[in-house]
Amino acid sequence: MGAARYVGGNGGMAMSERILIAGAGPAGAALALAMLQAGLPVTALGLIDATAGPADGLRGPDSRILALNAGSRRLLEALGVWEALATEAHPMRSIALSDTALESNIRLQSLGFEAEPGEPLAHLVPLGLLQATLRAALAGAGLSVRPEILRAFRADENSLMVETNRGRQNVSLLIGADGARSAVRRLVGIPVHGWAYGQVAITGIVEHSGPHHGEAVQHFLPGGPFALLPLDEGRSSMVWSERADVAKRMLALPPDDLRAEIDRRAAGWRGTITGIGRVSSHPLALGLARRFVGPRLALVADAAHVVHPLAGQGLNLGFGDAATLAELVIDHLRLGLDPGDPALLETYQARRRPAAAAMAAATEGLNRLFSNEIGPLRVLRDAGLGLVNRSERMKAMFREAASGNGRQQPRLMRGEAL
Repeated sequence: MGAARYVGGNGGMAMSERILIAGAGPAGAALALAMLQAGLPVTALGLIDATAGPADGLRGPDSRILALNAGSRRLLEALGVWEALATEAHPMRSIALSDTALESNIRLQSLGFEAEPGEPLAHLVPLGLLQATLRAALAGAGLSVRPEILRAFRADENSLMVETNRGRQNVSLLIGADGARSAVRRLVGIPVHGWAYGQVAITGIVEHSGPHHGEAVQHFLPGGPFALLPLDEGRSSMVWSERADVAKRMLALPPDDLRAEIDRRAAGWRGTITGIGRVSSHPLALGLARRFVGPRLALVADAAHVVHPLAGQGLNLGFGDAATLAELVIDHLRLGLDPGDPALLETYQARRRPAAAAMAAATEGLNRLFSNEIGPLRVLRDAGLGLVNRSERMKAMFREAASGNGRQQPRLMRGEAL
């Protein structure tokens, strides 16, 4: 964690010019922490969350598991919080993909990726632990999450008036990190391009008799992809995308019947599925905000984009947004410039919207391609998978894109302090 470099006073931001972040999920919390650690006075930053509890801002444990690529890990290292996560962060060292019918007794690997030596493809971290760790770091920096509901805001040339259920305040920049149903995005009237997939993601922790060797497996099935991600030995995180009508039937099954259905889809790649923990579900959709910015406001993470979970890149995209915006804001403040400057916001949008659009298009295309059972199309996609599997150069390109190791990453995603 680097030393704080931003200072107030001459060339800095007056204390009355506040930056307000709406949404204290991982991306919003990381963004706040990055700016504080870069020297932004805690009195110049507000963090509100409509769902935060009055005591600690957490609503209890969350069983979801997140896949953090190398760029996200370096961000958390730069923020000084990775050490608290490392003991519960399980490395994913390889990925095996298969494309077969559900009825197939044997599912051969169609495509596989292995990590570079010394660098896992990703780490799997419990969402609840990540949230608690970031909140603890914010509390240590003197910032608490205020349980407030955003009601309205209005921008003029010099500031933005924000109204919550607790009152009004003027800010220079409002950041919407408030999720897929973003109140910030709705209130400013930014439309979203997207649609429902007609699929549901069923998630949970499963126990199995066989080892996983740090390998993730993903079976592309007609109803949607079925993935098992390695945790500690004998356990994996399941992400099962299924047609909504089938998912409803599956979730109504007795526990042992549901376990049998999961075992059927796992197809022996983890031995036998011997147990399942608490299972949750949520509908899947594609969403891309037409604009990521407005007058004195910016959208980050799910407020700006929602993609299919088959690539496991949703949070990594959100952390990329947070790292980019923090870098631009801090650099502007150090020059004595307005953090709500339209040029800053347009630069942020130019850097982040193309990446989100590309990921949305890629996951949409893959989901449609592998959910389609038309004979000629299946032959072509199997041939394409085989071509990629035989090309180390193409596999390296996919590996770099998934790992967050691209050359255009913001400084925090390269592990550099602001």
